[in-house]
Amino acid sequence: MKRRIALTTLLVHDYDEAIAWYTRALGFTLLEDRAMGAGKRWVVVGPGDSNAAGLLLAQPGNDAQRARVGDQTGGRVDHFLYTDDFQRDHTAMRGQGVEFLETPRDEAYGTVAVFRDLYGNKWDLLEPK
Repeated sequence: MKRRIALTTLLVHDYDEAIAWYTRALGFTLLEDRAMGAGKRWVVVGPGDSNAAGLLLAQPGNDAQRARVGDQTGGRVDHFLYTDDFQRDHTAMRGQGVEFLETPRDEAYGTVAVFRDLYGNKWDLLEPK
């Protein structure tokens, strides 16, 4: 049996706000949006098709989860967006108002810069060598 990591949960305050930001600012595709009852939805966005890894956008169900929106990893970078053209995507994302926390830098593994999403989660935009 082949295995792969398919989804990572990302806590968001509002489904529609998150869909709009990830599809506009990062150019992701809305892959699924299904009502689950009681106001819950199964919402998946991602940079590729439904066979690639995606983000399951989830509204918090309690106060402890609400407190983690934007800080699921205690301030560490928790998502890595790989690209085949760093300059193209960096320019496009900045044009959409994405906040980069540093200037791009060349590392042994590739070109990288940290940015924040609309909730404050830290991401790496990374073009591997």
